Amino acid sequence: MADIRTLLIEDQTLMRQGLRTLLELEPGMQVIGEAADGQSGVRLAFEMRPDVILMDVQMPGMNGVEATAALCAAWPAARVIILTTFDRDDYVFQAIRAGALGYLLKDAPADELMRTIRRVHAGETFIQPEIASRTLRELLRPQQTPLEPLSDREREVLILLAQGSSNKDIAARLVISEGTVKNHVSNILGKLQAENRTQAVEIARRHGLT
Repeated sequence: MADIRTLLIEDQTLMRQGLRTLLELEPGMQVIGEAADGQSGVRLAFEMRPDVILMDVQMPGMNGVEATAALCAAWPAARVIILTTFDRDDYVFQAIRAGALGYLLKDAPADELMRTIRRVHAGETFIQPEIASRTLRELLRPQQTPLEPLSDREREVLILLAQGSSNKDIAARLVISEGTVKNHVSNILGKLQAENRTQAVEIARRHGLT
């Protein structure tokens, strides 16, 4: 059988060199290219069409999740394995949504890396078991909407904002000071991760508050 042609996208030179050495010592593996950031990695992947791509997460410029999303959107057959030091649920969710077929920590044994490459090359999906079980529990947990952290008073203020009320109008309506209204608005923006009132109102409408 032909060797599995692998592309390494990793910003740490020592890690990249170590991976190359490890893979080239393994029968049936071939490293066809390297990139030190997501943007150049995506460009190389389109040019070389590797069988499997080993992708770091945190890199300068375009990170691994963004690079994976860009690759898989334009080339659905891409087989990406996220290989990272970061054992974080949000990275796992983002990577899988972006199209990655594998997720493995860098402290995994070499034989597990080789098995993962072969499984992903065969079209399977593989997430390191200890990460997969936690990810499944998280996916099965009822999801909190962005509005749930808001207090009852903050919801009242947000509804009035959606109606076009000014701080002065809201203060009069709720019988509170304008300073208190400003504090509530600031809290609302922070909890909804909204940049301004307009964006906060859009989030409220999207989730049925107004």
